[in-house]
Amino acid sequence: MKKVITYGTFDLLHKGHVRLLKRAAALGDHLTVCLSSDEFNAVKGKKAYTSYEDRKYILEAIRYVDEVIPEKNWDQKIKDVQDNDIDIFVMGDDWKGKFDFLKDYCQVIYLPRTEGISTTKIKEDLGLKAGLDWKE
Repeated sequence: MKKVITYGTFDLLHKGHVRLLKRAAALGDHLTVCLSSDEFNAVKGKKAYTSYEDRKYILEAIRYVDEVIPEKNWDQKIKDVQDNDIDIFVMGDDWKGKFDFLKDYCQVIYLPRTEGISTTKIKEDLGLKAGLDWKE
């Protein structure tokens, strides 16, 4: 069985997210999504509109996703790859090169982003500020 993993916040789920999950799943037999926890997002200076529990619930309902696990810090990726017997690590190409250190443990693939859509764009279109202060 070929196992694939990807990481993200997956807030305000949109077509770009689903396309990434579909393309990642097509690379193997099992897709694990490592979902940024609310606490980790705070460390990154981000605040998701949707809670971790709700984002996890939504991801688990998507047919391309086999498993959702929490992302609690930047440094857990090597351990996640090893502990879950991951063959392929997938991220959007806006992260190109940032996770090449994982090539010692698995194949690393950066997929092209879906043009014209992003969570940042949705927030801007809705007049929401980015970062911690837009939803209290």
